Amino acid sequence: MGATRIERTASGCAKNHHRANDRVWQIQLPSAKNTTNASSTSTGRETVVTEMIACTGLVQLWATQRIQYLVWSRHLCSLRMDLVLLVTAFGFGFAATRIRLPALVGYLAAGFVLHAGGFETSEAIETISDLGVQLLLFGIGLKLKIRTLARPEVWGTATIHVAASTALVAVAILVMGVLGVPMASNLDIGQLALVGFAFSFSSTVFAVKTLEEMNESGSLSGRVAVGVLIVQDVFAVTFLALSTGELPTLWALPMVLLIVALRPVAGWLLSRSGHGELLVLLGFALALGVGAGGFGLVGLKPELGALVVGIAVSSHPRAGEMADRLLDFKDLFLVGFFLSIGLAGTPPLGSYAVAALMLMLIPAKGALFFLMFNRFRLRSRTALHSSLTLSTYSEFGLIVATAGLAGGQLDQAWVSAIALAVAASFAVASTANTARYRLYGSLSDGLARLERHPPLPDDSVVDGGYARVIIFGMGRVGTGAYDEIIARRGAIVVGVDRSEDTIARHARGGRNVVRGDALDRDFWERLRFRHDVELIVVAMDNHRSNLECVDRAKEFLPEAHIAAIATYPDQVFELRTAGVDVARDLYQEAGQALADDAVAAGWERFTEPEDTDNVDRRGESGDSQQPAGEH
Repeated sequence: MGATRIERTASGCAKNHHRANDRVWQIQLPSAKNTTNASSTSTGRETVVTEMIACTGLVQLWATQRIQYLVWSRHLCSLRMDLVLLVTAFGFGFAATRIRLPALVGYLAAGFVLHAGGFETSEAIETISDLGVQLLLFGIGLKLKIRTLARPEVWGTATIHVAASTALVAVAILVMGVLGVPMASNLDIGQLALVGFAFSFSSTVFAVKTLEEMNESGSLSGRVAVGVLIVQDVFAVTFLALSTGELPTLWALPMVLLIVALRPVAGWLLSRSGHGELLVLLGFALALGVGAGGFGLVGLKPELGALVVGIAVSSHPRAGEMADRLLDFKDLFLVGFFLSIGLAGTPPLGSYAVAALMLMLIPAKGALFFLMFNRFRLRSRTALHSSLTLSTYSEFGLIVATAGLAGGQLDQAWVSAIALAVAASFAVASTANTARYRLYGSLSDGLARLERHPPLPDDSVVDGGYARVIIFGMGRVGTGAYDEIIARRGAIVVGVDRSEDTIARHARGGRNVVRGDALDRDFWERLRFRHDVELIVVAMDNHRSNLECVDRAKEFLPEAHIAAIATYPDQVFELRTAGVDVARDLYQEAGQALADDAVAAGWERFTEPEDTDNVDRRGESGDSQQPAGEH
């Protein structure tokens, strides 16, 4: 009887469990015979206890399985949500690039739209966001050159502009508060200063992308703009380091000294990590492991640690290569940061009002940059181009605002307002930078009157002297062409390279080499010669750069003949299509030259013994033999 009751009770529990979970669990119970024998020797109380134990075991089993099911369901749901976020981010980013806006504008818009649809940020998105910011700062550290930052037109402009912009925006927000805008009416002086500070930065992402698209990364205007951005980023990182409000542990200073002491080890590893995935992995290890991880252990901002490690290895010859290899990873991880900003909340009406006001202040921001560059003796053209590149609001402003949100100094509405202003500023600046040459053409007369003389040496006219031949790219090929022309025609050649180290090396060798970027329109306009240029040799190591140089040469020196190198036959065809007079496949020409030199140097020596033997054999067989045609 007891066995029957147990089986009936167990069966009921199993059925209930099946209905709750839509699954059938196979439960092994004691056999009926054994249970009957056991029940015959048990009291009624023991039977009830046995029934309760059986049901309790089944309930526990069901609960365990149910918890596991819910956990896996949660993970699956989170995975699906993350996939939806990433796919939507791609769609909006792709759409932004189609209308010639940076993709991050699309990522911000995707975040706002997804939040309006009920989505929220996830742990995975936040992790990706943190990695993106840390890699961003590591890359800034890798490119931090103290010599560039020490130039007055860089640090002076950046410092004065940040201070003036902070004050200007703070006053504008204060006026909004007086006019009754709710968001701006309750801010104290510290909050006003923080908002102004966040709006004082210019976008590194936008500037780098714009300079790359216009082939002006190596121009003076591009180098000055990037230098100002790095100084601004240093200000932002300093704020982030101080924004936690917590004192670091006693191990903070030893950690910094340890990173500095490990600099030779990092350099040794960097020199031996090749050019593939091992170099990328080393970058991740230094930025996220040594830098961010080490600083986090001692109570310092992890982002600051990534920056410090980047600075520690920035003097290594391959630091720039590492930064370039990590660039795509950094941009990918920053998608999470921009998504998280949008997912944090849909902007209220006041955020749109603030963003509209900041958009109206962009011309003042650019004019202040232009005025400062002019005061530091940059030509009006260079000053205008640098100012247009910097006339945006920055993703670093979002990072500063996010830190203020975490510290309770700002609310989410201000973060959303800054995000809107950043996206809108990209749209305005993109249009202005596309028209920069036409804009300067219409304003050149008035802007020229604002110039201070003499201009900086880097921005003055480049005197080519009596040279009739220009060689762009003074690597091994360019150097060989330079020496050969000098040997044949005399000192009528000038070399052009954008590397200061390369120029110094050639100066020690007695070659006439000037600094310039073949892709920079400013350089071509500053280039002056006392005779007509007869020949331009394009010998840079990048095919796209060579094609761009050919276009510049045909625009500014249309009468000169052009010779260029390539590394593949199809590149030779592209160069000839572009109007090059002489295009040579570097490796094919090297093979032909090797064969010619080999024949000239050794063919007679290789063939003479064979000819002598033939003569001897012919002499032994008789000298009376005649050629076949004489029989």
